[in-house]
Amino acid sequence: METAFDLIAVLLGLAALFGYINHKLLKLPHTIGLVVIALAVSLGALAADALVPAWGLGASARAMLVEIDFTEALMKGLLSFLLFAGALHVDLSTMAERKWAIAAMATVGVVMSTAIVGGGAFVIFQATGLAVPLAYCLVFGALISPTDPVAVLSILKKVAVPPKLEAKIAGESLFNDGVGVVVFAILATIATGGATGTGGESEVSAGSVAVLFLAEAVGGALLGLATGAIAFYAMRSLDEHNIEVIITLALVTVTYAVAHRLHASGLIAVVVAGLLIGNHGTRLAMSPTTHEHIHTFWSLVDEILNSLLFMLIGFEVVAITIEAGALTAALLMIPLVLIARLAAVAGPISVLGLSQDFSKGAIPILTWGGLRGGISVALVLSLPPSAEREVMLTACYAVVIFSIVVQGLTMERVVRRFSEPTKS
Repeated sequence: METAFDLIAVLLGLAALFGYINHKLLKLPHTIGLVVIALAVSLGALAADALVPAWGLGASARAMLVEIDFTEALMKGLLSFLLFAGALHVDLSTMAERKWAIAAMATVGVVMSTAIVGGGAFVIFQATGLAVPLAYCLVFGALISPTDPVAVLSILKKVAVPPKLEAKIAGESLFNDGVGVVVFAILATIATGGATGTGGESEVSAGSVAVLFLAEAVGGALLGLATGAIAFYAMRSLDEHNIEVIITLALVTVTYAVAHRLHASGLIAVVVAGLLIGNHGTRLAMSPTTHEHIHTFWSLVDEILNSLLFMLIGFEVVAITIEAGALTAALLMIPLVLIARLAAVAGPISVLGLSQDFSKGAIPILTWGGLRGGISVALVLSLPPSAEREVMLTACYAVVIFSIVVQGLTMERVVRRFSEPTKS
């Protein structure tokens, strides 16, 4: 691509084309359809590359992905806007009623899943002849354990989940990615000896881990409250919907940029700011006209960025070096991750005595609804190049594609099978 504008033109053109094809022919949910079509196009390019190497289709696709830099684009660009847009539409009062369940799954659940997946991955890699150290296996557990809020919220738009159960699913997905990224950063530092740029292995101790967690998680939440409050009071002092839309846009970008400078979690910060504006801001600081404009603007931003993200997930298959042993291990990771997810949901609820907050079918719905997405792919790509990273990328991609396509397409059936119509 000659310029960034050319790259954006290609991506938006493909998103429009794939969306049209899906709407007319496949009739799948929009984001899932984009993943499926992009995946089919990528596999077609790889097949053509193998049959007619002179065409260089695979090399061209890889060059485009390198130019985009999936990790940079998602973690320092798209994700902040997508999380804010998602948080705007979450009912804070309903979520607050289930705060302990959400907190347990977003913290204890992530740590449990990391340990289970990490241990299981070590066994699977050894059994398939892949020499992946335990430290890297735990890194894989950390990057694949958080449910992806973008994927989850995208599916929840299409599936009729009981409101209180929807609040649990959405609330957990919005917060556990921030916790997961902190756990990933700690374990990746240990595994790579600081090659990820987060410090040397010698610097990792119980004290440094606690400080990092407080700075990232608690610092991010406090920052989100502060910037959200500033935006709230600014919006309450005027009634001009165009300026108020710009204030929300500035809120996301400034909050995320400041969080990066302060080494706080920008993900948690924008979620907290979004919850504040979407709930208190909607009731106390916006006129009906402003509310309608902000809702329309962020719904459109959400739809456009979701389209780009899920399409890029489908294209990422060209970045994977697929070998027989790695493919076998990757397929075995799918049931392992589901088992870990079940433990991460059922364990904290049972231990903390929170089962009365959940309906009869909540555990299977929460288990199957724990979708993985772009965050996991971005995290594994952020690791320094190594043989271990290539194996983990294959495993991660298999789990993500299964999660989005299979779990996403069957989520409605699972909800109908297990949910109780009158309560959560």
